[in-house]
Amino acid sequence: WPDGQSGSYSYVEIKPVVLIVPVTTTRDVVLIRQYRYTIDDWVWEIPAGGSHDFEGVDLAELARRELKEEVGGEAGTLTYVGMFHPAIGKFNADFHLYLATGVTLGQATPEPGEMIQIHSFSIDEALEMARDGTITSSSSAYALLRCEPRLRELEGR
Repeated sequence: WPDGQSGSYSYVEIKPVVLIVPVTTTRDVVLIRQYRYTIDDWVWEIPAGGSHDFEGVDLAELARRELKEEVGGEAGTLTYVGMFHPAIGKFNADFHLYLATGVTLGQATPEPGEMIQIHSFSIDEALEMARDGTITSSSSAYALLRCEPRLRELEGR
């Protein structure tokens, strides 16, 4: 420790994670309502996934896979927005954020343990959900707010 004493510190190491803010060709933001066993409740989120199952896969390719799996989406354009650390005191994890535009929706193929409902919202509605606490997933809310300037550009504001 800074004072010279020694001690232990516990944290969880997580392989890189991708998060995707999907925007359809009609400029709607696609959110998922997913049941999370850890809190025994349904939460609003954006599509996301870890690289733990895909050793050596490019993160952009992983983002495209997760978009397809969770919402049946295919992006016209996938733009890397940046990286953030979701819980620095507990996790050693890099979360990589992508903005997917020109998304067309098809058949989702969630993993067997995933219960996901797919919904579309206007950009204003999705951002308000991030601001007012409707989206309680901190990484999803942060991702939407971090993408806000780009989302506003899509609206022509």
